[in-house]
Amino acid sequence: MKLLLGLVVAVTIFYLSFNNWKTAVKTVFFLAVFEGALRKWILPQASELIYFLKDLVLLGAYVRFYGTAATRRRFVITNHPLNILIILVVIWCLVQALNPSLGTIVVGIFGLKIYLFYIPLIWMLPALFPTEEHLYKFLRSHLLLVIPVGILGIAQFFSPINSPINSYAPSSIGDIEVATFGGATSETRSLVRITGTFAYINNYTAYLVVCFGLIIALLSIKQPRWWRLIFMIEISLVSINSFMTGSRTPIIASALFFLGYFLIRSATEIAGFSRLIKQFILPFIAATTIAYLGFGSAINAFVARASGNSDLVQRISMTFLEPFKFIQYKNIDGFGVGATHPGTGAIRSILNLPAGEIIPVGYESEMGRVALEIGPIGFFLWYSLRIAILGSLLIVFWKLRRPLLRQLALAAFLIQLSWINGQLVFHHTFAVYYWFLTGFVFLLPWLEYRENFYR
Repeated sequence: MKLLLGLVVAVTIFYLSFNNWKTAVKTVFFLAVFEGALRKWILPQASELIYFLKDLVLLGAYVRFYGTAATRRRFVITNHPLNILIILVVIWCLVQALNPSLGTIVVGIFGLKIYLFYIPLIWMLPALFPTEEHLYKFLRSHLLLVIPVGILGIAQFFSPINSPINSYAPSSIGDIEVATFGGATSETRSLVRITGTFAYINNYTAYLVVCFGLIIALLSIKQPRWWRLIFMIEISLVSINSFMTGSRTPIIASALFFLGYFLIRSATEIAGFSRLIKQFILPFIAATTIAYLGFGSAINAFVARASGNSDLVQRISMTFLEPFKFIQYKNIDGFGVGATHPGTGAIRSILNLPAGEIIPVGYESEMGRVALEIGPIGFFLWYSLRIAILGSLLIVFWKLRRPLLRQLALAAFLIQLSWINGQLVFHHTFAVYYWFLTGFVFLLPWLEYRENFYR
């Protein structure tokens, strides 16, 4: 009965997505934010199925967009060097999906999903956003979610460890202990490292970095005073919640973003520095004042945790050195796509699949895991693609003239640059945003062309 009910729900979701692909794609970003809430609090018994919910929604949109001739005619995929690299990556991943080391093709199919499933988004955006105003309104509306999520994060920080709002999504490996700031305490209790509506801390940190970059881009353009105030509230919540996660990643990534944003804009615009100071001095003062006066305990807890760990340089260097150490285990081959993904063990257990080849080394960073899975050739192709995307976004920024589109291109470039050694393949939340931002390579020049044509 449960299997039949699940099949009916899946078919219904697919049909609705197929019937209205534009709404489906936009819904995926809503689900990316609230998927964790469903897994933690609404339907924890279906946590592992809900993990694939946004993928099912997106699949219906893909079938409609790429499978229907009438939809395909709305926008033709333009020739671009990125497309060649993407084809090469797809071919190599297909080869590694058949890798005997995986023990079963089922794991290979799952591996293809984590590497490739969100890439088709990049060619859909020009048809999804017909004008600059449509894109602006979507981003503005999506960033409003920062307010309830950020307020929830504050409530989590000041709640006990055993509070229901501080729970994590159920996992096949068993219950996960709620992370705290260790020795940092408020009166008699440990301070919780928050997750917002997300399943785990790492999902939330990526979301905060993306929101930080997009809000900075939108704050840099002229808009109604009411919306500017809302963006100031959002950037304050993002900053406060970043400290409350206890993770150094969003703080470092946001700092790198902000530094790069100031340097590039100052270097590429006449009188850019003075203009930037005027644009951001008030939001900066407001965010800093709110953070120190209202949430000093969060900042102090973060500083205590960060200063108590002296492994930052080692961890960063490890992410770049691991791939070269791991080449020795398979030479030019790998263990297959999906071999190191945490979900692989659950799939093998649920479907009673054979075990794959044992990986004889521990791994943590994504760069090392990619090298283990798809080997040195795949590693070279994958990171060549990521670097080419960075270069393409920078070129788009340089060529664009419309203020909003120009700042969005710069924001996309800096978000991806600050996360270059972070998780993408193994981060199903950031992957959605990453390929959405990559789509700016095709979307933003198209929007500027349309705006100039009609004007």
